[in-house]
Amino acid sequence: MSKSSVLVAPSILAADPLRFGEEVKAVEKAGASWHHVDVMDGHFVPNLTYGIPLVKALKKITTLPLDVHIMVSNPDDVALSYVEAGADILVFHAEVAKHGHRLAEAIRGRGARPGVALNPGTPLELAYALAPHVDVIMLMSVNPGFGGQSFIEDTVSRVKALHEWLQIHNLSEKVLIEVDGGINETTGAQVVKAGAKVLVAGTFVYGAQDRSKPISALKNLK
Repeated sequence: MSKSSVLVAPSILAADPLRFGEEVKAVEKAGASWHHVDVMDGHFVPNLTYGIPLVKALKKITTLPLDVHIMVSNPDDVALSYVEAGADILVFHAEVAKHGHRLAEAIRGRGARPGVALNPGTPLELAYALAPHVDVIMLMSVNPGFGGQSFIEDTVSRVKALHEWLQIHNLSEKVLIEVDGGINETTGAQVVKAGAKVLVAGTFVYGAQDRSKPISALKNLK
């Protein structure tokens, strides 16, 4: 992997909710690649966070892609509403999508990049049938629902296995492996070495006084 090839997507879950506009601008200036927006419904995951109004508001103030991760129990019903609101990348969970292929194609048809996410306990095989139809496969490296959790070490072997599968099926250049949860310079280096191309980092970025330092550190992993 060449230098500076890692995409860094700071998660606004770790930003100051009273200063979202300033926070988003700060990480943009610091070199972020994407903005990661965690949508939680209180059903699929045990927390309730942002929705369509925030995605619309962010779209008005940023030029970076919005990487919207919908942790909801009914992705087939709501995904396209988030695309219409401004999501550039729309990641839904394989565990709850009723018609994953149809949903991925519908997301692409509306002009966004589809992605599929897997929880730590979900077999990788659940994403294989969708792999040719998505641009991103996100592996959760924590159990979704809350920020600031510790990285699950098994994620490294999962990234490696997924990367090897994508290579065998000639999809490794088309499909980006994204890792979300507990990412810092140490865990980021492990998953990048295993094949990850997109790192979601919340506390590691937003918790720093100078956001450019953690973003630069992650972007330059190899």
